[in-house]
Amino acid sequence: MNPFFEAYLTPSASAVKFGIKATLAMFVALYLALWLDLDRPYWALISAAFLQIRPMSGMVIEKGLCQLGGTAIGALVAIVIMSLFAQARVPAIVSLTLWIMLCSYACSLLRNNYSFGCVMAAVTAMLVVVISGSNPGSVFDVAVARLSELGLGAICATLISSLLWPTRVSDHLAQQADKVVNEAFLQAAQRLEGSDVEADLQASLTGSLQPLTMLETDSQAARFEDPDGNARVRATHVLTRHTLRLLATLQAMNRILRDRETVIDTDLRELIVATGEGFRESEQVKGVAPAKQHIHALRHRAHQLSLAGREPLQQRIGHGLTEILNHALVMLDARQAISAPSGRKLKSAPLSWHRDHLAASLNGMRSGIVFALLALFWLATGWQNGQVAMLLGTMFSTFFASRENPVAMAMMFFKGMLAAIPSAFLFGHVLLSQADGFIPLVLAFGPPLFLGLMGAGNMKIMGYCLPFTVFNILLTMPGNGMDFSFDSFVNRALAVIIGLSAVVMSFRLIPGLGATIRRRRLVAAIGRDLDELPRLPVNEAESRFVGRMADRILAMARHDDTLPEQRRHLFGIGLVGLDMGHSLLRLRRRLPQEDNVSRALARFRQTLAEAYVASAYGREITGELSVAAQQLISAVETTEVMTPERLALFQGLLQRLELTLCQQSERIAEHYVT
Repeated sequence: MNPFFEAYLTPSASAVKFGIKATLAMFVALYLALWLDLDRPYWALISAAFLQIRPMSGMVIEKGLCQLGGTAIGALVAIVIMSLFAQARVPAIVSLTLWIMLCSYACSLLRNNYSFGCVMAAVTAMLVVVISGSNPGSVFDVAVARLSELGLGAICATLISSLLWPTRVSDHLAQQADKVVNEAFLQAAQRLEGSDVEADLQASLTGSLQPLTMLETDSQAARFEDPDGNARVRATHVLTRHTLRLLATLQAMNRILRDRETVIDTDLRELIVATGEGFRESEQVKGVAPAKQHIHALRHRAHQLSLAGREPLQQRIGHGLTEILNHALVMLDARQAISAPSGRKLKSAPLSWHRDHLAASLNGMRSGIVFALLALFWLATGWQNGQVAMLLGTMFSTFFASRENPVAMAMMFFKGMLAAIPSAFLFGHVLLSQADGFIPLVLAFGPPLFLGLMGAGNMKIMGYCLPFTVFNILLTMPGNGMDFSFDSFVNRALAVIIGLSAVVMSFRLIPGLGATIRRRRLVAAIGRDLDELPRLPVNEAESRFVGRMADRILAMARHDDTLPEQRRHLFGIGLVGLDMGHSLLRLRRRLPQEDNVSRALARFRQTLAEAYVASAYGREITGELSVAAQQLISAVETTEVMTPERLALFQGLLQRLELTLCQQSERIAEHYVT
């Protein structure tokens, strides 16, 4: 069924509740703004609408705080700009352009609600400077008015979200954790079965990484819900870290199992098959307890298998199976702690994220150009409604910059805006002009807002329905002294069209980094991280590397989706990089801390990073990696610290790393030419 028909003919209960809650919050905010005789009450409506996009109680509180913080910072910056350039409009606009560029740059580097705070800092500064430009003495009054309107909307949205049909972040985190664990266990079953169907492997891995990234990003809002929020945040960090360790080990194991030259003993092969079947059964059962029973039984069997006397690579395989099962058990414990954190003491540092400063700089430049062009148009024409165009250009050029596929999102907003024009004229001007009092206003203006918000509860059409709601408000601008003239409506409609058209054209004329550049930058960033791992304490290095790699692997998967089937290698390159990083961290933890070993490990690490980058472009792996590995083995042997069993595992690990890079180089060389 068409998603619009589905949303409006057979709406879900959650969508209807969302529409009622959001509409009620908006009209409560509007009533209070009218009662307090605020300058622009419609900003309270827009504030409440944006905060209700994800109506979970903790999320609304966090976003409200970020919005208020961004608004306050933007107002202070505007006051500083006007105090310096009160009588010089052009320098004020130039300073404002630089501030908007900085906010857009920061928005591209930050996550979730903090990026929204950057958007509000840019928008508030723009509004205060532009509105008070003709009367510099009113700059403080304008700043206080914007803070009051946006703060009122945030408070109303928070209260309604918490009191009426409240939804909790903790429930959302539990659902995402279930998806992470189930998809990771499915990935484990596929990898251990030696599957070579890349589409299935990528689907299950992406299915685990997407909710994992959402889980890690959204978990911060749990702090605002209840006293157990911090424990839930720590549990999500543990789940993220061990899920990525599991996926990295599985990637390496799958490469070995698919190598025809690798000889595996029968009993070890049977254990691998049984472990794959156990993960598939654990993924299908309901509840954490039955899954833990399956994993415990498999781990007991793995511990009973003797690895003594086997080839180093086979010992590495057996040890890898044990590691995989240990990570799975920790993942299940973390999953339980997310739902019921009381009495559980899980400790883990937050993860870092991949930040591309070149892409962020490009986004900042684009936002600055959009605002500067609209500001020049406003200064040249003196058109009063040019402020609306500047507002939209500032807000959405910054807001879309950090989103995936901003052109498509901008076009969805543009279509939602076009649909809002006749709606706003009918409900916001023809019918609303006949209303006398607040109740008639709600009856006349409420239907389009409710319909838009109810549709926004469906993620498939949110990109159309949310702008439909917002532009109904902007085109109507409800307040105590409204102008219902047709000329006024046409002027606002033209301003909206010009502002959003400028945003759409900016993303088409100044697109983001091209696929080839992004590919090279991602591979180079992974190589740099591999080389820089020893410069930080182990736990901090792992947090930074793991978080960035999760981000990069998702970006690589999205990039692969745009390529022909035979050239989809970037996703696998990311997984190999994740495996290399985990292996280097493991070596750093377990090797003796002696000078000759440290020097040999540093040379091996640098050679491995160079070999990884070379393999990512299909270049032949030189003998330098084998030489560096042998030198490291010799340095470790001279310490006489490792037992023969641990030394064999260590040798097996180095063999596996070299084998993995050689396989990657050969595979890519068949289809990719640098």
